[in-house]
Amino acid sequence: MKKQTRVTHPRGVKLIDGNDAVVSPVYRSVKFTYPTLAESLSAESKEHGFDYTRDSNPTTRELELLAADLQDRDDAIAVGSGMAAIWLSLLGNLSAGDRVVIFVESYRPNRVAVRRFLPKLGIEFAMLSVRDLPAIERTFAQNDTKLVLFEAPTNPMLQVPDLEAIVGLAKRHDVVTVLDNTFAGLHNHGRYGIDFFVHSLTKYANGHGDVMGGVVIGDKKRIRAIKPLATNMGSTLDPGAAFMVQRGLKTYYLRYERHSSNALAVAQYLGTRKEVSRVIYPGLPSDAGHALASKQMSDFGGVVTFDLNANEQQTWAFIDALELFVTTASLGSTDSLVSPVKLFLGSDLSAEEQARAQIRESTVRFAVGIEHIDDLIADISQALAKTFG
Repeated sequence: MKKQTRVTHPRGVKLIDGNDAVVSPVYRSVKFTYPTLAESLSAESKEHGFDYTRDSNPTTRELELLAADLQDRDDAIAVGSGMAAIWLSLLGNLSAGDRVVIFVESYRPNRVAVRRFLPKLGIEFAMLSVRDLPAIERTFAQNDTKLVLFEAPTNPMLQVPDLEAIVGLAKRHDVVTVLDNTFAGLHNHGRYGIDFFVHSLTKYANGHGDVMGGVVIGDKKRIRAIKPLATNMGSTLDPGAAFMVQRGLKTYYLRYERHSSNALAVAQYLGTRKEVSRVIYPGLPSDAGHALASKQMSDFGGVVTFDLNANEQQTWAFIDALELFVTTASLGSTDSLVSPVKLFLGSDLSAEEQARAQIRESTVRFAVGIEHIDDLIADISQALAKTFG
């Protein structure tokens, strides 16, 4: 074989039987083949084989199965971002003339998807409050209501929906349930009869702020129904990114526990400060959602939202004065982050809608990281002192 051919057809290296890699390899190949055409058409090849990475890839498939296991389901589709997962769950279950229910407390990009873009496809929406069960039931009872998209807890105001009640109403009226479960994590809420779980793998799953990805999780029948759309729209997660998410998941439980314990300590500390008028964190016994969250979740996550006794200028000054908390809108990273809620997460809402969502000009969201809690509290303390004297 000439060297010009050899560089395109190198000698393959295969492990002998019993000589296994401790860490699964990354399959970067876009294309896969079989010894014969007949073998490529076998039932086993169709069910478990690989042809083209846009359809499926061994590395990405390993992540999908792991995510499904953690969420107590049996199948999943990994895609390029959390919003790609949202769009897949919406477009895979809705048609022109249908109506989707969302909530004013929802994540801003989710609201934008439903309110700005779905109507262009002939799909209408109703935006309610996640706490208004009578209104939810009335809307579910309308014949054109086909899907509800919600979060638990909600972003950024940490409202805790009654999953048992909402899922029960949805099943009674044949409404598909899509739960953005990013805040609660892959290990929570699996026992509820949710049709589709959506996660931003960018957040707690990867955990280091250096990979973007998303996943839709459900039972095998539902996932197979939307898989052709995922393949055709080209939303497949890159196998390199899938590998990085899997590596992050090895420390997922350790990190989530630390995020949660740090967040609780930060919430408790904020509650002692006169500069703070309200603290929202489901892990606090005083929080309105604590009893429901304690029933539904094993822990409460790393996000704390609070209001300062301040105007917008002072609120921004406090955020700017923080040294360890980085100003950005993400969460679930090892480092702590801070967001001005009205600016970053409520800008699409009218003043009336912001009031319904309980968003004020002084509302701040912490995504608490895994640093030492003493350092985080010291940083908050110095920022309060610098801002308020």
